[in-house]
Amino acid sequence: MLRGSRKTLVFPVLLLVAAALLAQQKGDAKKPVVWPGTDLKWEPVAGAPPGVMGVTLWGDPTKGAYGAIQKFPPGFSSALHTHSSDLKAVIISGTLIHGPEGKPEVRLSAGSYLFEPSTYKHTTACDKASECVFFMESPGKFDVKMVEEASAK
Repeated sequence: MLRGSRKTLVFPVLLLVAAALLAQQKGDAKKPVVWPGTDLKWEPVAGAPPGVMGVTLWGDPTKGAYGAIQKFPPGFSSALHTHSSDLKAVIISGTLIHGPEGKPEVRLSAGSYLFEPSTYKHTTACDKASECVFFMESPGKFDVKMVEEASAK
């Protein structure tokens, strides 16, 4: 008799779960986003060196996955560092200068793509000729972890 009671309870519970999921889907319906460039509000990027400005397009870069547009001022430079999460970027304008540890710098102009795995040591700079604007996304929060030089003893 207990076995039959379980079946009787499972069906209503499944119906309630299905109804809750359907209600959630209706509440989370996808809506178009139209955001002209003139309406973007540039703000200092939390956890980034001074001068780095950004606009978060989705998510929250202080907590987890996100997509954003960032810009560096002309001549910006950041010493050897890493990030906790993978980063993907597409250069929109300017020339970003990417310096892998121990290798020659690479100049990335508009239309270039960059993937940086987490913990990948590199430098980042922007050419002095103009600001660097790029789209970036990450599955985790944004941070910059400076790589300290070994002090001479």
